[in-house]
Amino acid sequence: MNELLAESKFEKLQEGTIVNGTIIEIRQGEIVVDIGGKSEGVIPAVEFPDISELQAGQEIEVFIERLEDKEGNPVISFDKAEQKKNWENILSKCEEGAVVSGRVKAKVKGGLIVSIGVDSFLPASQVDVQPPKNLDQYVGQTYDFKVVKINLDRKNIVISRRELIEEQRQVKRRELLENVNPGQLRTGVVKNITDYGAFIDLDGLDGLLHITDMSWGRISHPSEMVKQGEEVEVMIIEVDREKERVSLGLKQTTKNPWENIEHKYPVGHKVRGKVVNLVPYGAFIELEEGVEGLVHVTELSWTKRVNKPSDMLRVGEEIDAVVLGIQKEDQKISLGLRQLETNPWDMARHNYPAGARVRGEVRNITNYGAFVELEEGIDGMVHVSDMSWTRKVNHPSEIVKKGDVVDAIVLDVDANHQRISLGMKQLTSDPWEEIGNLFKVGDVVTGKVSKIANYGAFIELKEHIDGLVHISQISEERVEKIKDVLDVGQEVSARVIKIDRDERRIGLSIKAANYDSQQLEAEAAVYDSLKDGEDLMKLGDILDQATNKKE
Repeated sequence: MNELLAESKFEKLQEGTIVNGTIIEIRQGEIVVDIGGKSEGVIPAVEFPDISELQAGQEIEVFIERLEDKEGNPVISFDKAEQKKNWENILSKCEEGAVVSGRVKAKVKGGLIVSIGVDSFLPASQVDVQPPKNLDQYVGQTYDFKVVKINLDRKNIVISRRELIEEQRQVKRRELLENVNPGQLRTGVVKNITDYGAFIDLDGLDGLLHITDMSWGRISHPSEMVKQGEEVEVMIIEVDREKERVSLGLKQTTKNPWENIEHKYPVGHKVRGKVVNLVPYGAFIELEEGVEGLVHVTELSWTKRVNKPSDMLRVGEEIDAVVLGIQKEDQKISLGLRQLETNPWDMARHNYPAGARVRGEVRNITNYGAFVELEEGIDGMVHVSDMSWTRKVNHPSEIVKKGDVVDAIVLDVDANHQRISLGMKQLTSDPWEEIGNLFKVGDVVTGKVSKIANYGAFIELKEHIDGLVHISQISEERVEKIKDVLDVGQEVSARVIKIDRDERRIGLSIKAANYDSQQLEAEAAVYDSLKDGEDLMKLGDILDQATNKKE
C-alpha cells in the first residue's frame, strides 16, 4: 500500500492549484477527468469552447476547487484553470480602453458574462445602443468589446459593446454627413416609431421620416407604414450638416399619384373604389393607392336622412360614386353617391303643385312645426302658424301627434332647398271672415274653459274660436285666483262684450251674462278703458305670455 501511495500523485494534489489531468470518458453534458486522486472528477461540458474537439486520453489542465466533495470526488474546473492561467496574461495585454474579442457565456442578473480569456461582466445597458429586451439571443455569440474598468483586487473586468458601436457609428456618421445629398436613395433600418414619424438608422446616421412623407395617401399613424426593425429604402429630402439632421421621405421613392389627377378622375364621371374609413361627417373611398375621395354624409342620398355613414356603408365595401370636385393642391376629391340616381326633388313641383290637397303621416315634430311624409324621402312641413285659424298654437303637439295621418294643402315648393310648405288650416275657410254671422256684441254664448291664465280664462266657442274672460269679468265679487272659481273643461255661459276683427279677439263676461242692455253698455265702456293694458292684448300674445310664465 505504501508503495502504491508513493507512486500516486494524491499527496501532491492541493486545493487552489492547477494540475494535469487525463480525459478518460466523454459523456453527454460532462467530461470525466483523472487527476491521479482517489477518484475521477467531472467537468460540465459548457466549460469547453467546443466539446467535439476533445477525445479520450487527451491531457488537459484543470483547477482543483476541492479535493473531495460529500461523495469523496474531487471538484475540478477547466474554465477556472484557463482563467487563472490567463489572468496575468490578460492584465499584461489588456488595459482600460482596449478593444478585446470575447464570447458570451451566460446571462446573469443585470447583464451577461463574457469570456475574454477570463470572465468579464457586460451590463445590459452596454450591450447595444438601445438595451435589448432579450439577452438570451447573445449567449454563445462572439463580439468585440471595449474594456471599461479593471478591478485588480477583485479580479473583475467590466466591458462595453455599446461604446464600441457608438464610436464606430460616429465615424460612419461623419462620413455619411459628408456624402449624403438631397435626392439620393438610401437603405436604412427603422430604429424607433413615434406618433409624428419614424427614425431610420442609415448605418450610423439617424434620419427622421415624418408621417407626412410616408405616403401620398392619408394615414393615421406611422405604424401603418413601417415596423420597428424593418429595412426600408428612403430618399434624402434635406440635410442640415451643422445640426447633423437628415430629413427622409418614403413616398418620394414612388410616383406621385396626384399628378394629372384631374385627367384620371374628371368631374362628373363615375368611379369605383373601396370604403377605407367611416367618420361622422362622411366616408373615405380609396380610388387607388394613395388617392382617396370623401363622400360627405349629405351626398349619400337624395331622400334618406342619413345620420351617420355607417347606416349605409361598411369598411371594405366596394362602391361606385360620382366625382363632384377636385382640390389638387390639398389632395382632396369630393364624391357623391346620390348623383348615381335621379333626384326626386326635380319632380316635386310637378307632383305637388301649390294648392294641391295631400295626405301623409306625421313623421316628426319640432317646436316650430310638424313634418308630414308625402312619399319616401320627401316631407312637407306644417308650420304652427298654419295649423289653426282660431287658435294660437304654441307647440304642434297641441294639434297633431307623431304617427297621425293628416290632410293638408301645398302652400309652396322650394326644390333647390328641398322644402315643401304645407297648411292644415287652409283646408277650411277662415271663420273670422264670417265672424259677424257667428257672434254679435250682446250675445249670450256657451263654451268650455280651454285654458286658465293668471289674468283670465279662455273659453272655446263654436268653430273652435276662443274668447277671453278677464279675471274682472268672472264674478261680481273680487276673484283672487281663477282656479278657485273655474276649472279647465267646465262649461260656462258668458256674454260677448267685445269683438275685434282686426286683432282676431273676442271679449267675454261671465258676470254680465244676465245684464240688461244698460248694464251691458256700462261694462263695455269699462272693458274699452283697459285697451292699453294686458287685458286687451291679442289672444295670441296672451297665450304666448301664459306659456312663458308657465315655463
